[in-house]
Amino acid sequence: MKKKVAIIGSGFSGLSAAAYTAKAGYEVHVFEKHNQPGGRARQFTTEEGFVFDMGPSWYWMSDIMEDFFADFGYQTSDFFDLISLNPQFEMIFSDEKMSIPENFEELKILFEKTEKGAGVQLEKFMQSAKYKYEVGMQDFVTKPCHSWLEFVSPKIAKSALKLDLLTNFRSYVGKYFKDEKLRTLMEFPVIFLGASPQNIPALYSLMNYGGYALGTHYPMGGFYQLVLAMQQVAEKQGVIFHFNKTVEKINTNNNKITSLQINGENIAFDTVIASSDYHHTETLLDESLRNYTQKYWQSRTFAPSSLIFYLGINEKIPHLKHHTLFFENDLDEHIDCIYGEKRWPKNPLFYVCCPSKTDDSVAPKGKENLFLLMPLAIDMHDNKAIREKYLREMLSRIEKHTGINALASKIEYQKSYCVNDFVQDYNAYGGNAYGLANTLHQTAVLKPKMKNKKLNNLFYTGQLTVPGPGVPPSIISGKIVANEATKFKK
Repeated sequence: MKKKVAIIGSGFSGLSAAAYTAKAGYEVHVFEKHNQPGGRARQFTTEEGFVFDMGPSWYWMSDIMEDFFADFGYQTSDFFDLISLNPQFEMIFSDEKMSIPENFEELKILFEKTEKGAGVQLEKFMQSAKYKYEVGMQDFVTKPCHSWLEFVSPKIAKSALKLDLLTNFRSYVGKYFKDEKLRTLMEFPVIFLGASPQNIPALYSLMNYGGYALGTHYPMGGFYQLVLAMQQVAEKQGVIFHFNKTVEKINTNNNKITSLQINGENIAFDTVIASSDYHHTETLLDESLRNYTQKYWQSRTFAPSSLIFYLGINEKIPHLKHHTLFFENDLDEHIDCIYGEKRWPKNPLFYVCCPSKTDDSVAPKGKENLFLLMPLAIDMHDNKAIREKYLREMLSRIEKHTGINALASKIEYQKSYCVNDFVQDYNAYGGNAYGLANTLHQTAVLKPKMKNKKLNNLFYTGQLTVPGPGVPPSIISGKIVANEATKFKK
């Protein structure tokens, strides 16, 4: 008889873990509290005909997604059309804008135009970033991180200096570029890793390669197509999905999980993999069986929360790209609001995604689909008045950039999402949107452990454990935990 495995949650790490565990020959059941898979990457359609991805919108590191499907004999093209965006995105500064081209040679020309010698420096930067990407994604992020001994190998030892593990990202970027706008352009990807560039290891220049060099893509139909495709792969392996099912308690006996209480019913399982919020999952256990105390979680550095608006606009908006970053204000000031003073920003930076520029299916004809996101500290006081204040601020700056007047009067559909919603929908600690920060003191072995120390059949996956925040790392996390869980012998 096959051993039964329960997966709690169907975000990217849960979908990945389910597919790999089922492929290894287990009977796998996924329990999801919502009525659809995807977690933070869910999608909804309005009565007006707008289709909104709720979370992830940057399709970077496409090779990681391809690797997942290849492990099961598929390609992404078997499930959806993947478009390469050109420009990849546009960054708005106070006095000019920069469009990041798809072609790397054109990107070098842009850098050279901005700062003499920067084109050659960009090539050097990307050569080093490519090395970090190849070693990092193949040899570092695939470890379960039970012990530092996992990283003891001739290859990793030989690579150590070239990976710049002990250099901070800001200093590293400063060695290559002096122009403030170019430095901001290179630093922005790490903001969502959960700390200031001064506190992020230079290793993460691999993100610049994974984005700028490998390109920015978009799945036609929305980012949710990746969720649906992964669900199909899992189901083809025999995974059974259960929606509108909330795991309320983890029942144990003799250092093992015996069953899960789900919607009031106890169901027996041999192994449990939790892709739900790590801290929340542990509250389902008796306190003596938890890996970490409340004091531990309070001492951690979390990646940001976010204020998000989903807007349906009743006319087309000119001069707006698929991805636009509004960085007219000081980067460090906003970062300090998130990780230093932990307050609502006075002069915010924000991001706009307008997928209807690429995809006619996400908005009615002649209309526009807007996704606005402003990074925030976790545990922020959140109410309707504060949300509306920042919406007005963001709309004003979009108007200035596009030449559109009275944009608020053109809103046909509006929905906001913020700290309280992340807590309500995902039990997210502090309302975090991206998991645990990838600071030097919270990297690899220093992250929360994938295995429960007291229960030998409980495992954790997702953004609060290794490898860290983001869609590709979450997919990798699911693969790692599946491998660990299938080693378990009853």
